[in-house]
Amino acid sequence: MADKSLNRTEFVAAVAAESGQSQAAVNTVLDSIFSVLSSSVADGTKVSIPGWISVERTARAARAGRNPQTGEAIQIAASNGVKISAGSKLKAAVK
Repeated sequence: MADKSLNRTEFVAAVAAESGQSQAAVNTVLDSIFSVLSSSVADGTKVSIPGWISVERTARAARAGRNPQTGEAIQIAASNGVKISAGSKLKAAVK
């Protein structure tokens, strides 16, 4: 596990310093990116930034499971999940 982390405030400050924009402008753009990303994925649209990242909705089928406390068989309903894949540039950056 990584012992370092970058929270949203630190991320916004770093992007603002790198781009020369104000933190308020960067924060607004970041909010817009996440808004478009979440609405697109919720609609079933795959979002891909070639070389960096792709995000898509996945479907999980209904299945049988067990209550771990009682051992009773239960039915788990079908649901949706999110799949996030790192692109080649992102993978190369961490090597």
